[in-house]
Parts: sequence; C-alpha cells; structure tokens
Amino acid sequence: MARIVAAMDKYKGTASAAELSAALLAAGEAAGWQVDVVPMADGGEGLAEIFGGHEQRCVVTGPLNTPVEARWHLVESPAGPLAVIESAAASGLVLAGGAGRNDPEAATTAGTGELIAAALDAGCRRVLVGCGGSATTDGGKGAIDALAGRDLSGVDLLVAADVTTPFLDAAAVFGPQKGADPAAVVRLSARLVELAASYRERFGVDVTALAGAGAAGGLAGGLACLGGRIASGFDLVAELVGLDEHLRRADLVITGEGCLDRTSLVGKVVGGVVARAPEGVPALVIVGVVDASAPIEFSRPVRVVSLVERFGTEAALERPAELVGAVLAELLAAEGELQPR
Repeated sequence: MARIVAAMDKYKGTASAAELSAALLAAGEAAGWQVDVVPMADGGEGLAEIFGGHEQRCVVTGPLNTPVEARWHLVESPAGPLAVIESAAASGLVLAGGAGRNDPEAATTAGTGELIAAALDAGCRRVLVGCGGSATTDGGKGAIDALAGRDLSGVDLLVAADVTTPFLDAAAVFGPQKGADPAAVVRLSARLVELAASYRERFGVDVTALAGAGAAGGLAGGLACLGGRIASGFDLVAELVGLDEHLRRADLVITGEGCLDRTSLVGKVVGGVVARAPEGVPALVIVGVVDASAPIEFSRPVRVVSLVERFGTEAALERPAELVGAVLAELLAAEGELQPR
C-alpha cells in the first residue's frame, strides 16, 4: 500500500497541527493510502501539543507580572520523563494583550523560569523549552532569576529556537512587533548589551557568539547561561519524533503552515520537511495563504496549494482542516496526480 507522511505545522489561529493531520489521515485512508501523521512544530506555539503526554498546569508570573495559569506537558519516554514547555504559555504576547497593550520594557520571562522549576520539581531531567511568541525582550533575566538556587547540573535543557537572531539584535528585530517604539528599541538594545556583559562575567558564557540566542527576546541566550543547548526547533522536534524514519518510507510527503513566505524555508517546518524528504518522492505543501510579495524558491520540485486561492479567504479561515482534507482527496482522485513512485 502506498504511504503518505503528513508532517504539518499548525495554521496559527485557525487549526492545530493535530487537526490538520486528522483531516489528511481521513482523506488519505479513504483513497486507499496508508497515512503516517507526524504533527510538527518549530519551537513556537503548538510545540507541547504535538508531544501529547500529561498536561500540567500551575500559576506563574505572567509577562506583565500578574499571575497567569500556564500549562506544560509531561511526556514519558524510554529516556525518562521529558518536560515540554512553551515560553508563550507563561510569557507570551497574547497573555500581555498583544502589542498594543504590552509593556515591552517591563515584560518578563519569570513565568517561563517558574515552569522550568515546576518541571524539575516533578522529577524531569530533560526539559525542552520552545522559544516563540513571547512578549519579552529581557534577555532571559526573569527566567534566570526565577531559577536562582536551582541545581541544573545533570539537566538536559534543550532550547528550541525558530530563528538564528543574535542576542544583541533581539530588540531591533522583534521589539517593534512586541509594542516597542524606536526609542524603546534603543533602550532595550542597550540593556541587552549590559546583560551580555554581566552574563559573560557571571556565567562565563558569551551569549553574543551563540546563534539563535536572541530568540524570544534573548530568552534563549539566558537559558544557555544555565547550561541550555540552543538548537533549531525544527531539528530538535524532528529528532524527538523520528521524522526521518517516517520519511524514509514515504511515497508522498505533505507539509504546510498558515502562511508560506520566505521565512518558511529557514528553520521552519515547511522548509525542513521538504529538505528532508527523500529524492524522487513527491512533496505537497498545503498552506492557508502564500505571501506573494517575494519569490519563494524551494530546492526541489514542490506542489503548493493555497486554501485562500482555491476556496477564498472566508472559507480558508473558517474551515481550514476540512479544506486541507478536500485538497488531498481531489489530488489523489485526479488521474495522473501524485501517483506513488
């Protein structure tokens, strides 16, 4: 039986990776294909969900120093319990009320540190922290302070970043989208310079030399000072879920995300899945919308389907999972389309 590997990212704000995967599973099986669903993430929102496990909840310090209830996932594995934490769950821009209500200079990652502490208290010695969607540009100082006095020796702290932004560039690159005006960006940048110097003196770590240390406003760099290992979020997830093993058996690979743009090919799910797909195996990318402002060039032949172009904006926003399944069903039913190798 021909095999589809569905490795979808979320459509942010409209459908989870699990919901999209379920729709592809149903459509593929109805057409007589075997379907392996491997929901994916690159370190941002949706990271915890793809691993499943037991959801844990606790009250932590929110981005604007008010209490919030945040969740993390406890995942049992042969290598021992794994804690999966999203910085957005405790220090997210959404929790701050969006860019318009955020205080970018006061926003703190303390809650993320408190989630890590909760995972350690639960006996986890492997902790995966996704850096994405934060309201913060505090260089991870809040998280470091929250973990003061904790013994992290022997803890495998994995820091999943979906960008390679340097620590000192975090304010300039991400500050405006977190509500920082030009003057605030200057002040935040100066604060990051001071933090980098203090981290070098205190921990012996030069965060300015670490690729991706600017993720989540420098949170990634701060966690690196505590022994964290910064890596591509997509690569970490791919390793943990065994993506390559699934892809080796594929006759058709499907991936997608909400908006396909130039950044999709750099550290993101779509670009990563397409690059890892075996040579000669057809690749199908189903997305909500394609950003037409700049050309998007894959390194191999890829078929791209935009739900907005195919069904219209309203339907694409209201019924994305259903439409993703419909696209696959149509293509598999069409003579000569996406035939197994």
